[in-house]
Amino acid sequence: MTNPVTIDAVPGTSYADITREFDAPVEALFGAHADPELFVQWIGPRRLENTITAWDFRTGGGYRFEQRDADGSVYAFRGMFHTIRENEIIIQTFEFEGWPDGVSIDVIRFEALPGGRSRLVDHGVFESIETMDAFLKEGMTDGLEQGYERLDELLARG
Repeated sequence: MTNPVTIDAVPGTSYADITREFDAPVEALFGAHADPELFVQWIGPRRLENTITAWDFRTGGGYRFEQRDADGSVYAFRGMFHTIRENEIIIQTFEFEGWPDGVSIDVIRFEALPGGRSRLVDHGVFESIETMDAFLKEGMTDGLEQGYERLDELLARG
């Protein structure tokens, strides 16, 4: 059984708090976010194929990736890595290129738990209530849940 994702998005606000525990050490969890060859294997819904088009994982770096569905439609995302502290925190922007100016800033914390487990806590702030509502409506929840299930599978393989 997979660990549940908790998404706390209070109506009328422009932020969401996402919490998820993993049955893997914090170093492995962080590494799956840092290494583009691992990241591409788990990000997003199962029905989409991922391709990294730019990856500079360092404070001040940036990224871009695309997701392609079975019909060939492409969904592209990009952002900047503002702060990275290994096994501790990633502060980054996130933007869906299909909604220009709909950027969020995410503070993603990695916490070590007893027994070689870990917790991810993501505080995402969107530029407007409408943008956050649109992300939720367009499947952010399903994408997160499926992506973290895929991440569980990746971490279990070592």
